[in-house]
Amino acid sequence: MANAASHVSFLPPILTFCGAAAVAVPLFRLLGLSAVLGYLAAGVVIGPSGLALVGDPQTLVTVAELGVVLLLFIIGLELKLSHLWSMKRDILGLGFAQLAITALCLGGAALYIGFSPHAAFATGIAVALSATAIALQMLGERNDLQTPYGQRSFAILLFQDISVVPILALLPLLASGAGEVQHESLSDRLFALAEAVAAIAAVVLIGRYGLNPFFRVLARSGAREVMTASALLVVLGAALLMEEVGLSMAMGAFLAGLLLAESNFRHQLEADIEPFRGMLLGLFFISVGMTIDLALVGRQWVLLAIAAPTVILAKTFIIAVLSRLFGATWRDGLRSGVLLCPAGEFAFVLLPVAAGLGLMEPEEAQLVTALAAVTMLLGPIVSTLVEKVLERRGGEAVPGLADPQGHEGEFESRVLVIGFGRFGQIVNQVLLGQGVPATVIDKDVERIRDAGRFGLKVYYGDGARLDVLRAAGAEKAEMICVCTDDPEVTLKIVEIIHENFGNARSFVRAYDRIHAVELMKHDVDYQVREVFESAIAFGRAALEELGTPPEIAAGTADDIRKRDIARLVLQKASGAMGGAELVVGAKIAPEPLLAPAGKARALSEETRDILGEGVF
Repeated sequence: MANAASHVSFLPPILTFCGAAAVAVPLFRLLGLSAVLGYLAAGVVIGPSGLALVGDPQTLVTVAELGVVLLLFIIGLELKLSHLWSMKRDILGLGFAQLAITALCLGGAALYIGFSPHAAFATGIAVALSATAIALQMLGERNDLQTPYGQRSFAILLFQDISVVPILALLPLLASGAGEVQHESLSDRLFALAEAVAAIAAVVLIGRYGLNPFFRVLARSGAREVMTASALLVVLGAALLMEEVGLSMAMGAFLAGLLLAESNFRHQLEADIEPFRGMLLGLFFISVGMTIDLALVGRQWVLLAIAAPTVILAKTFIIAVLSRLFGATWRDGLRSGVLLCPAGEFAFVLLPVAAGLGLMEPEEAQLVTALAAVTMLLGPIVSTLVEKVLERRGGEAVPGLADPQGHEGEFESRVLVIGFGRFGQIVNQVLLGQGVPATVIDKDVERIRDAGRFGLKVYYGDGARLDVLRAAGAEKAEMICVCTDDPEVTLKIVEIIHENFGNARSFVRAYDRIHAVELMKHDVDYQVREVFESAIAFGRAALEELGTPPEIAAGTADDIRKRDIARLVLQKASGAMGGAELVVGAKIAPEPLLAPAGKARALSEETRDILGEGVF
């Protein structure tokens, strides 16, 4: 029988990672630095070169890379094919120019200091790539992904990720002396290409025609954990398929996300994946920090002290100039440059491959790997400092408020409507009447299907979850309309809104008078009882039908509305219920808003008993 302690041997490294992150990340955020930098520093401290609390960082790489995979899936969810096509100039033009020119300059510098041509090529390409995970994490922290500079930065990163596949295919061709390459026939290469094309086609077809019906069936079950498991199944399945045919796992995940970008389940999927993404991405950064060989850095500190700042300055300058040539302002170009100046995570993939193929010596590969890691450590610091300097200088309009050209994302919706029942549908009709489209969230599949006839953007999700609200763009919404029909759920959503989205105005549907008073105590910007205005309109129409002039009927309705508001305010301030509202089923006794003309008269024996008439 196995020792019981052996079953918990995985706990020490997990506790080490959690403890290191719990100490380092808040400390660095307290200093005004990026969380990414905290993870990297934590990795250095607990790694082989530090306290050696974790022995072999390579054992973490496979799991840690899943963080990048999930990150690319979420980025794919935030895009649309039409939006991607509108970015083709930046992706193919700016992205290609950045990679080619940067690789040429850095490769030339490596050749100048004594690297062989093949080693210089591998070095130039590896260091020219930028850190997708770091850049996107920092853009997310700043809420800048949808800004013009954020979109250009993403276009460069996307081209780099796509280019990794042909680069990996090109390296064996350069190592023409390797035996394994000599034995590869043309038919083998064509078969490998056919496999890759077939895998991409399979992902596209399944994503286009199979995923929406699949998630619709699961959503009807009402089991949230099944939706989470299915989301992970889609992401990891696409990633694994791409890896099996020799492509990038991140590319498969991005493609799956892109195909689901138009799905009604997009926001719920994003909310389900987000916790795993954040945890695994942090683990990835820790594993990168653990790969930094402090002994090698100590031996080559002079070279690294010169090379690391040179790489950061060169990449910043090249990206800033190219961004300016492609229409960006100098300010935005500089922001993109410092954001993308660190070497990328794919350097840790390309360099071992190049060394294994004999394109460069193992010591050269280790040196360039250390250089890439050091730039990943220094890059976020430089980017944060530059951002602070630009904030102090001001001058230009804040780029974060710009409206990105061609952006069609729901994150720019001015209004977020939670609940698409009979109340929410009418609210949306009124908004659309003035050309104000809203992002709508509902967790009823049939309502989502019905909404297709309205031409609205309605997404499956639980509006009472903070992560779903964030995924739906609540942080950028000017107004959040809560149209749910459950008073307790409505109050929960209002509390979440006020705690996390203070800039948005809250317009809320109240169930009854007690609920309305409670909402007023929560300081909502506007509340209305779900039947109040319809009853006012009903009464006004009845007066008109009875011969009351329309203007007098309208004035009477307005007077009743004002008196009711005044009483609501009084009941809120004085607590007229006296605590009775805490009793289940308690009601506010209806009171006339106008003084009665006379005493009530019962017209039947039963009614007289109820009213107590005739009782001495």
